[in-house]
Amino acid sequence: MAYITKYGGIVIYLFQEGRGIGLGNKILAYSLQDTKGLDTVEANRALGLPDDVRDYVSARDILNYFDIRSISLMTNNPLKVTTIQSLGIDVANRIPIHVPPTSVYMHDYVQTKINRMNHMP
Repeated sequence: MAYITKYGGIVIYLFQEGRGIGLGNKILAYSLQDTKGLDTVEANRALGLPDDVRDYVSARDILNYFDIRSISLMTNNPLKVTTIQSLGIDVANRIPIHVPPTSVYMHDYVQTKINRMNHMP
């Protein structure tokens, strides 16, 4: 939000809890992480869920409504970049998101995303 305040832009929030698995499944995944020591990817897979099932069609439709054809996307997720590009939106620039971990759990979660889901640091 500080970046957008300083440089301009918009936030499109899509209600897709837990990379699209829903709040109930996210709670179940957290339980597996707490009780079995699984990471976020392992927990989702143990529940028979895919790694990421988010849908960005609504974001594309919002951008199209405002006649926005090219964006700078704030993300560390390369899958998000390619998925949005596949919907016909030009991702001209990727702006990395840097959030310093405030706990060992947050550090481990970020490392899992980097190591297991190819997120960019």
